[in-house]
Amino acid sequence: MFLGRIRRTPSDPVELVALHPDGGGLLSLADLGDDPVAALAVHGLDRLTELVAERSAGPLLDQSAVLFEPPVATCTKICCLALNYRAHAEESGMEVPPEPVLFFKPPSALTGHNRPVVAPARTRHLEHEVELAVVIGKVTRDLPAERWQEAVAGYTVINDMTARDLQLANIARNVPWDQSKGFDTFAPVGPFLATVDEVPDPQALELVLEVDGEVRQRANTKQMVFGLPRLIEDLSDGMTLLPGDLIATGTVAGIAPLKDGDTMRATVAGVGTLVNTVKFRSA
Repeated sequence: MFLGRIRRTPSDPVELVALHPDGGGLLSLADLGDDPVAALAVHGLDRLTELVAERSAGPLLDQSAVLFEPPVATCTKICCLALNYRAHAEESGMEVPPEPVLFFKPPSALTGHNRPVVAPARTRHLEHEVELAVVIGKVTRDLPAERWQEAVAGYTVINDMTARDLQLANIARNVPWDQSKGFDTFAPVGPFLATVDEVPDPQALELVLEVDGEVRQRANTKQMVFGLPRLIEDLSDGMTLLPGDLIATGTVAGIAPLKDGDTMRATVAGVGTLVNTVKFRSA
């Protein structure tokens, strides 16, 4: 099941939707609220699947006619993993870390499918980073690796946008570089939350990033340095993960500069395709 959050017009309230089982239009679940994670917690996956099936003959919303919001209604933190693919570490001229390396994006960086990514005037060098994102489904702390699946509500696609010129300048100065990752719209995510039944093996998913039809990044989640069990164990060790929090599991080789007007298609097989267009305020 693929759950999303949409507005019919910019002034309309956010509503919960499910992708029709045939993969076409969207079924409104507005009476169940506007939060996929909460709906799963309240109704459970099996019952929510039944509700979607019961409504499958009802009216459909056209995906191209709605405004997509991020598929999490509440997110207290976006936990991002750096250098979690060996080839990306090598292209960055850095060593593969012996332990997971964490940085954060603020929730204010979130934006949805088909929304623009707007680079502030202070940067001239924006880059894409396609990643699998884990959506946390319940309050989680000190969870051992063998129980990692208990924390997961589902998966989505995230594009870890980076102002590379600002990041590299801060790295050279040996100061934190979070700002280069945390500007508004620098965490496009979606279109949907894919529930766990849709992703039987999250460590066997193809990732592809295209810019105006040109493939820039291609790899598989099986190439992660640290897999999901280790990541969730490590992140929840002493830090509480809350429902709706996101774990961006790291990008793959192939990062490259973007120009004003470029359209990015970030795909995680079995999870979805996230589309966003780049806008430079300096342009």
